[in-house]
Amino acid sequence: MSIKSDHWIRRMSEQQGMIEPFEASQVRYGENGDRLISYGTSSYGYDVRCSNEFKIFTNVHSATVDPKNFDENSFVDVVGDECIIPPNSFALARTVEYFRIPRSVLTVCLGKSTYARCGIIVNVTPLEPEWEGHVTLEFSNTTNLPAKIYANEGVAQMLFFESDEVCDISYKDRGGKYQGQTGVTLPKT
Repeated sequence: MSIKSDHWIRRMSEQQGMIEPFEASQVRYGENGDRLISYGTSSYGYDVRCSNEFKIFTNVHSATVDPKNFDENSFVDVVGDECIIPPNSFALARTVEYFRIPRSVLTVCLGKSTYARCGIIVNVTPLEPEWEGHVTLEFSNTTNLPAKIYANEGVAQMLFFESDEVCDISYKDRGGKYQGQTGVTLPKT
């Protein structure tokens, strides 16, 4: 199993639609010249952007967090250029990019250092072979201060690992419950 390079990421995205929309290089500046948290293709990965759709966790209903019976009322929906995460809380978002993972590939996501150095942790489970959809991003604010996330800027890096043999059963074959998700997706059982 080996990590895939920028050449492979470009080829798979431009010819086979692995990532849409796709940026072939690193984008560091906005249209108005403002500095951005970078996104796009890097040497051995792809930096994804956060969309402008957020679900911010709140406990106004004193609910119990239960992954088998999650209460949608535990979130406040926000659409905007930024999201303020309350202290010691979290928010969900989704990537701007839609992914189609090849059958021989496992994709791992790591948070960008710009956010990590501010106490904001990005968590995403691996994207399994033949999974497709917008990636739901989990942002944890580990600080005792409000934390800001910027929409349409880089938030995490995807690393692509290709196996030396194709798996017997892919995520698609199993009929995975998060297959084809297009919005910020809450826990499913």
